[in-house]
Amino acid sequence: MQDTSPSCPLVVGIDVGGTKTHLSAYTSGTRVADHVVSSSGWRPHDPVAAADWLTTLLHNALPSGARPAAGRAGGHACETPRQCAGIRTELRSRTGVPALVVGDAELLVPAAGLDKGVGLVAGTGSVAVGRFTDGSPVQVGGWGAVLGDEGGAAGLVREAARAVWAAHDRGERPDALALGLADAFGVPEVPALGAALEAAADVSAEWGRHAPVVFAAAEAGSALAREVIEAGGRSLAALVVRLSGRGVPVDDVVVAGSTVLAQPVLYDAFTTALAGALPAARPQQLRVPPVKGAVALARSLV
Repeated sequence: MQDTSPSCPLVVGIDVGGTKTHLSAYTSGTRVADHVVSSSGWRPHDPVAAADWLTTLLHNALPSGARPAAGRAGGHACETPRQCAGIRTELRSRTGVPALVVGDAELLVPAAGLDKGVGLVAGTGSVAVGRFTDGSPVQVGGWGAVLGDEGGAAGLVREAARAVWAAHDRGERPDALALGLADAFGVPEVPALGAALEAAADVSAEWGRHAPVVFAAAEAGSALAREVIEAGGRSLAALVVRLSGRGVPVDDVVVAGSTVLAQPVLYDAFTTALAGALPAARPQQLRVPPVKGAVALARSLV
């Protein structure tokens, strides 16, 4: 059995992302578990299902007999304190572990070693979080691929489709972006893209996986693709501006997400727009796993 006496408490951090989930557990500064799985099956809007999912993850990832002293989970699409509290209550009833559940973007600032600032995620989707001066959390964005998530992978594909449809309506010949999207979705021409996008069973995942087409088209010279990317960068900056307008300190902006960190052209579009709107803001790319923020927050519960 793992030593989890008061002098050697076991703390668990979990980062449930849109695509993958990362669990890390430590005792006395020693990592005893490091587990990465698919986020398939994560249902954050159903607290019972979410708590069951997390409980199964804990049982599968931790050493046999290990008893966590505290845990912190950052969950993709955990959008309100009420929603997170519901998952936390259900989780504690199953595990007995003192645990907190927050949105996954809240892990970024502590993962960067900061006490305050903005966490901005642009992966499959996009969201920004911060805290008011009284410590209460606030989130902007993150409304899903159909209505929001501008600057995230799925949102970029959605806006790219809109751009090529508009070009088609203007009578323009298909460019690299139009041809790339048609090929990616397996359709013969631009008008058929609508039915292909609507047929997606998992909109965020199925749209988002085609985001590399947008960046490849921009590199091939597509003006439409470049504008979609630049608009995505402006939208990400707008999330930070929105937080600032609500009175959230935005001096430090910690950026993470598989899309924005993998595509320098999108990150540059974001930082350029941010500098124009909030010159004093200091953006930085998170270069450690966000789960480190979950572990740091879990330690604060012990």
